[in-house]
Amino acid sequence: MIQQNNYFNDLEKFLSSSFSSQLTIHINLTNMFQEIDAIGVSSLGSGLGKCTNLTNLTLNIKNKKIGDEGVLGLCQGLGNCSNLSKLALVLKNNKIGDQGVKGLGLFLEKCTNLSNLQLFLSNNQISSIGVVDLGFGLGKCINLSNLRLTLSDNQICSFGVSSLGSYLGKCSNLSNLELDLSENQIGATGASDLGSGLGLCINLQNLALDLNENKISDKGASVLGSGLGQCINLQNLTLDLYLNNIGAIGASGLGFGLGKCTNLSNLTLNLGYNQIGAIGAQDLVSGLGKCTGLSNLTLQLQNNKIGAISAGFGTALGECTNLTNLTLDLRENQIDDYNNKIHSPKYNTLKDKFIDIFKKTCNNKNKQGVSVLGSGLGKCAHLSNLKLDLSSNQIGDKGILGLASGLGKCTNLQNLILDLYKNQIGDIGASGLVSSFGKCTKLLKLKLNLVKNQLNTSQYLEVKCLKSKRLVALKLFY
Repeated sequence: MIQQNNYFNDLEKFLSSSFSSQLTIHINLTNMFQEIDAIGVSSLGSGLGKCTNLTNLTLNIKNKKIGDEGVLGLCQGLGNCSNLSKLALVLKNNKIGDQGVKGLGLFLEKCTNLSNLQLFLSNNQISSIGVVDLGFGLGKCINLSNLRLTLSDNQICSFGVSSLGSYLGKCSNLSNLELDLSENQIGATGASDLGSGLGLCINLQNLALDLNENKISDKGASVLGSGLGQCINLQNLTLDLYLNNIGAIGASGLGFGLGKCTNLSNLTLNLGYNQIGAIGAQDLVSGLGKCTGLSNLTLQLQNNKIGAISAGFGTALGECTNLTNLTLDLRENQIDDYNNKIHSPKYNTLKDKFIDIFKKTCNNKNKQGVSVLGSGLGKCAHLSNLKLDLSSNQIGDKGILGLASGLGKCTNLQNLILDLYKNQIGDIGASGLVSSFGKCTKLLKLKLNLVKNQLNTSQYLEVKCLKSKRLVALKLFY
């Protein structure tokens, strides 16, 4: 009788067992006290090569420094496992170079039945030469539908990624792809060619792409966006482009391309620590506004020199009318509202002053900065969960009152996290903001950070928050 599952965490126990008839094998050799060298891994490969019925293999040998010799020995044995349909190889931090990855590519050429593949190769010594060979093998896996490939922290340049993109484009059955190429040197050309290759994977539904710290610049971001725009069946996208020298042109091109992904429902986009500016931010969100099916959006734009948010930004955000969950990170962007310090005549009471300022803010047709952001949020009628980080800007009272006006229209809001740390907000702005929460009649949980502002009478804010009828959880920092 063929056993269906078998788990091992010791090499010797595996080699001494009756494993040849197994269909599924899980081997975890990460125990820090268990020394495994190239010879040991080669023995493991020889043993696995006897499992001619094997269809599902998970092998974890990370942090063992097995090198090229070990990978070549492993792949030589695995080459006999022609029935493999699911394979996961965790080989992170193993001093693997181009020769080892070439052997891995040759092995993959034989795996024509593979439908699910996970390869973890980060923190090795792989260059573009090795990636070309690996990509060639992947291109032969014509039945591959699910692929997770991590190559972060190697020495891969544009040439290798260009070839990888070309070969991935041949995997026409791919529906789920996770690709991590962060902390390499792929540049604009590599990102462009990768985007072109992915554009051929028209059956892609779920994509997670990490290109952090690769200097892809405007050209890379624009062409990458154009390629992704060809993936018309894409529903879930996570795109990490943190710290990549991307400016307004790149953000505009990226937004234009993503705007063609009309079936997107979930998007996480990290453009933190670039230089997209106000124009880039507006064009990016304008593109995303065409993805009318978006229900979950995480947009990280921290430290991008955005300055004053344009009216187009708020308008475009308001077009995402189906949004239910929104996370928006705009910290450290020098955002302000023009004349954010309120200058007004003398008033008899603080209440009269607040009413006058609030009316002027709501009726201003030339809204700038956070005011137009609030206006856009107010149009997201289905929004139930909002996390908004505006810390370390210069919003002031006038800006926060404009934001409050919009938030008060989010009548379906249930959970709100609002970070306004260090924003020159005074008592008038804080009071108006807290008052707006009373209009959010479904609000259950509120977390508000007003630390390092200009509050003199902050204790009453908590009292006003607690007047919200359905509020069950409150965290207020001031």
